[in-house]
Amino acid sequence: MALFPRNLGVLAGKPAGSTTRPDPEHEKRLRNICAVSVDEALTELESRKTGLSAEKARDKIHRFGPNVLASEKKRGFLLQILDRFKDPLVIQLLVIGLISFAMGDMRAGGVVSGMIFISVFIAWFQERRSGEAAERLRAMVQASAVALRDGAEEEIPISGVVPGDIVILAAGSIIPADMRILSAKDFFVAQSALTGESMPVEKFAGLETSVPAATATAVTTAPADVVARQAGTVPATPASPPAALASSPGGGIFEIPDACFQGSTVISGSAKALAVNTGMRTFLGSVAANLSGEKGSTDFDSGIRSFVGLMVRFMIIMVSLTFLIVGLTKGDWAEALLFGLSVAVGLTPEMLPMIVTVCLSKGAIAMSRKKVIVKKLKAIQNLGAIGILCTDKTGTITQDKVILEKHVDITNRTSSEVLLYAWMNSYYQTGLRNLLDLSILSNEDLDVERSCRKVDEIPFDFTRKRMSVIVEYEGANVLICKGAVEAIFETCDRYQIDDDIFPLIDIIRDDITEEYSRLSAMGYRVLALAYREFESSKESFSARDETGLILLGYLAFFDPPKDSAEKAIASLGEHGVRVKVLTGDNELVTRKVCADVGLADSRVITGRELDAMSPEEFRSAALRHDVFARLTPAHKEGLVRALRAGGQVVGFMGDGINDAAAMRAADVGISVDSAVDVAKESADIILLEKNLLVLEQGILEGRRLFNNIIKYIRMSASSNFGNMFSVIGSAFLLPFLPMAPIQILLNNLLYDVSQTGIPLDTVDPENVALPQKWDISLIRKFMIAVGPISSIFDYATFALMWFVFGCSGWLAPGASAATKLQLETLFHTGWFVESLLTQTLIVHIIRTNRVPFIQSRASLPLSLTTLAVAAIGIALPYSPVAGFFGLAPLPPSYWIWIAGFLAAYGALTHIVKTRFNRRHGGIKS
Repeated sequence: MALFPRNLGVLAGKPAGSTTRPDPEHEKRLRNICAVSVDEALTELESRKTGLSAEKARDKIHRFGPNVLASEKKRGFLLQILDRFKDPLVIQLLVIGLISFAMGDMRAGGVVSGMIFISVFIAWFQERRSGEAAERLRAMVQASAVALRDGAEEEIPISGVVPGDIVILAAGSIIPADMRILSAKDFFVAQSALTGESMPVEKFAGLETSVPAATATAVTTAPADVVARQAGTVPATPASPPAALASSPGGGIFEIPDACFQGSTVISGSAKALAVNTGMRTFLGSVAANLSGEKGSTDFDSGIRSFVGLMVRFMIIMVSLTFLIVGLTKGDWAEALLFGLSVAVGLTPEMLPMIVTVCLSKGAIAMSRKKVIVKKLKAIQNLGAIGILCTDKTGTITQDKVILEKHVDITNRTSSEVLLYAWMNSYYQTGLRNLLDLSILSNEDLDVERSCRKVDEIPFDFTRKRMSVIVEYEGANVLICKGAVEAIFETCDRYQIDDDIFPLIDIIRDDITEEYSRLSAMGYRVLALAYREFESSKESFSARDETGLILLGYLAFFDPPKDSAEKAIASLGEHGVRVKVLTGDNELVTRKVCADVGLADSRVITGRELDAMSPEEFRSAALRHDVFARLTPAHKEGLVRALRAGGQVVGFMGDGINDAAAMRAADVGISVDSAVDVAKESADIILLEKNLLVLEQGILEGRRLFNNIIKYIRMSASSNFGNMFSVIGSAFLLPFLPMAPIQILLNNLLYDVSQTGIPLDTVDPENVALPQKWDISLIRKFMIAVGPISSIFDYATFALMWFVFGCSGWLAPGASAATKLQLETLFHTGWFVESLLTQTLIVHIIRTNRVPFIQSRASLPLSLTTLAVAAIGIALPYSPVAGFFGLAPLPPSYWIWIAGFLAAYGALTHIVKTRFNRRHGGIKS
């Protein structure tokens, strides 16, 4: 379960841009901490500049509790059970059971109680088991924070953050508490989940900071043109925080410049912050009570509700007609009521909650064995419904194992100076080191730490697409800038060959661009490197200083495609999943890698091209093309939304900060356990291995469980629809009830037991070959086509018992009451057995589109449950409890007739089912 709800403003019923005020006491505490000096703040929170001690942290976790929201707390057994009793189908059974007990029908009330037990308690037991297993798995991918403990940086679970903790924040981090910033460098956070504002906001350290130089990052205070900075323009030179942002008591809580809030995410930059409020004392915690625990209605929820609504409508019509017919024809309205209630139970799909819960729970456990962790159970069905999978390129299609192949000057000659400057840039940065940095730093013989001193840093952001460090090196402060080739070109007006520096004229720039294009077309990821020397007296730097640089050379990296990528993409295509690559990388590298794995789109669409398109052209491009390059996070999110607007079920697989928005926009967000915190928290599904083959197995498992849920729905719908004709007709034609109420209830209970193996049933390969989506109209058509077949054999059984086995003697003049009771009991028993056996048989007919028992066999659990129930049905008339249920032994010749009925029923149902599938292209839902 995610620690922080997504889209908080929306969930809380707030329009975009509005906020909810936190608890006044907790807001006051945060304001006070932000208003005093760092030393006073540390004292107030019983902390110190080196962080909490381990002992102090343990003491605080006992005092303040874990850093989680109330919604995270587990409910007790009684609350869990009571919650299940809120289900409309269970409420219906409760009402029927209570009426039965009130009218003195203890047997009927007992059977209904058994159904409630199966529906509620077995489902609870199964979900508890799977929930415990899922919790153990989710603990493996729990979001974490880096805190100072006893002076050393230590990675701890976010739930372990306590007031007084000093937390290190970098791009990709989730802010784990309401915090005061102690030091910051170009620190931008996304607060959209709290405020609804889409633009990132820059946060600053307070006017006074006492963080020791040995552990603090450089402190940057707010520039004067804050508004322009937030709009993404070039930063101004550092200045004092504007008065408008001062943490005055009258200002809004989000206007406090040195405060950041739990649930926000770090977009770029770095900071060190002091935890003030945690758990339910945070802003997020103060509004958590107003949030609904359930997310918005999904396609899965809507499908279930539609089916339940359909069956309830049939039940109301059926019970009303039955009650009136029995009351009018038999003259006993009390008996008519009990019979009507029994019919209501027979028509209620009371096993649906249990089947759904067990299917989802078993599916989650099965998927965990295949390295797929499900954070939200209902996401499993959406995973199986995916028709388009959007994915990043790096690590999914490629090996995510970057090798530095070339470090060359602009003449393509190997340059040790290029490698040295690149090493210093990667070594001294404080942001997230990516695979390119790690590849550079693998050259361990370039340890220049002792001869250099870091002066400042200009962190990477997605607008500039470059980052710089400033080091004191050989008597000057050297700004070393590394980034995308185009982004570096923008900053350069000269280039260097050996020790000579020349103007970067257009003809040279074109030659350099041509060489870069050649390397990119070969599949290399190319970065450019530039530098500029400043006087040693200059100690503070910003992005404005990234001008007039000297182009030094290139770094060429190679990330080869995974051996499994081509196979996985082809296999996903065979299963109806179209793969689209959405990457921020350049189009040349993207085209080469995608072509190598079989995604040879005739055209690679770039972010710049998307920007020039109209909304209609944008949607058309999203649907038509499969490879997109040079994308921003906004592009990725826009493409996902365009695909969904086109009627597609979309999954997005990503692991970076720039993927989080697209993951939230998708039907299913998919991440990996190695992803940054914000990506993992945005995900519905987490893979323990970043591999499309692993994801393919998860998709197929989602389709299997959806098929098993649909099996129960088809069986219930067709069986109930057929029973409607049988019960109404027999109640009108016969001089007595066609089956006693207790027998209807027992029949339904045994039939329910026979279906408990459905969640573990096998699924035919063709049923998982394509995405699975709800289509309630197709279920209705199937019900109308298959349901009446059972009525044909019900009426055949009526005729058998009436004419062959002498039940018509009930109407004979002078027939005694004992004779009538005997014949009535025989008739009841004959229909009870036939009804139970045919319903049990239909499980095997409907569960597959193939020839049952020959081309497709049920799983062992389903085979055992159906066989056991059939055996019980056959044995009951001869058992010691037969009299209790109003059953009597059947003549031997009855079984010959019933065997023929079963064979004819199975054959006819299979024929109708096959023709239905051919006409409607197979039953997809």
